[in-house]
Amino acid sequence: MDNPPPTTDRSTAKTVVDLQDAVAVLGQFPALAGASLTVRRGEIVLLRGPNGAGKTTLLRLCAGLVPLVRGSGQILGLDLVTQRDSVRQNVGLLGHQNGLYYDLTVGENVQFWGATVGATEAEVTVAMERLGVADRLSDLSVRQLSAGQKRRTALACLVVRRAQLWLLDEPHAGLDATARDELDATLREAAASGATIIVASHELERAGSLSTRAVDVIAGQVLGAQS
Repeated sequence: MDNPPPTTDRSTAKTVVDLQDAVAVLGQFPALAGASLTVRRGEIVLLRGPNGAGKTTLLRLCAGLVPLVRGSGQILGLDLVTQRDSVRQNVGLLGHQNGLYYDLTVGENVQFWGATVGATEAEVTVAMERLGVADRLSDLSVRQLSAGQKRRTALACLVVRRAQLWLLDEPHAGLDATARDELDATLREAAASGATIIVASHELERAGSLSTRAVDVIAGQVLGAQS
């Protein structure tokens, strides 16, 4: 009997992000104009650049939320043109909006996102404790939370999803110093466990000390992008 063909395990693939001359258009404006970026498993990559340079669009493209108009792109071995739905299932994005259900409690939000990946109750509890939203905050409606507490809850939802690729847009925004340190520890732990992280941030000193390398996004293109 012939041996079966080898299978590719996306969780162990070395190249997680592979964009080549990627073009993405918002309205009539080319937000990405031939961007190329390669990111390998376990990296923490900092995206630097001014507002409007294309950092957020790049993150959303990698999350499968913005269509690829020209060029090529693969995320976790999945094609950004033909397999965008599968990309979205394997990627966690935290943007400027927290993506929370305001009519649900903190605990219900984290449990909901945990259920989408079959997380156990213990995993939900660990994620909430790690981001400081367990105990007294657990039963509060999201609409009752401060901006920092909402950000913590959104991060707990991201942690419990066990995403292979984390895409973070200004993740430290709204957090106090203690929460920022806890977030950085969580990101380092996730990367050490095999997750890949791309962070867009204007807080260059903090994000720079966290990242394994930095690339510049200028006018819809990525400079110094190869790993």
